[in-house]
Amino acid sequence: MLIDDGRPLFLQIAEQLESSILDGSLAEGAQVPSTNELAAFHRINPATAAKGMAQLVADGILHKRRGIGMFVTAGARERLRERRRTGFADQFLDPLVAEARMLGLSAEDLHDLLDRVWKESR
Repeated sequence: MLIDDGRPLFLQIAEQLESSILDGSLAEGAQVPSTNELAAFHRINPATAAKGMAQLVADGILHKRRGIGMFVTAGARERLRERRRTGFADQFLDPLVAEARMLGLSAEDLHDLLDRVWKESR
């Protein structure tokens, strides 16, 4: 489902497809929904869905098979994992460490908290 958080809809479409590839619901080599299917499902303009898919083609995550549709490129899952790992520290860890420091938590305290949350989330 798309979230109206101010980010362009085409980026949300691309991120949704990326997440499906990462969680395995869209396997490498699998055909992805058509732009018309995505547009109908999300009630958006097909050109918007196509723009999101075009972004993934440009990133090497999807590829076109003429007359058949769009497919997940071999190696796409690992490529996406690497890209998201790269941004993980900036997006999540830096703010977490800054907040922990403001609260007077040590690195060991933060590690213990993270370890506890990790175990509880299984």
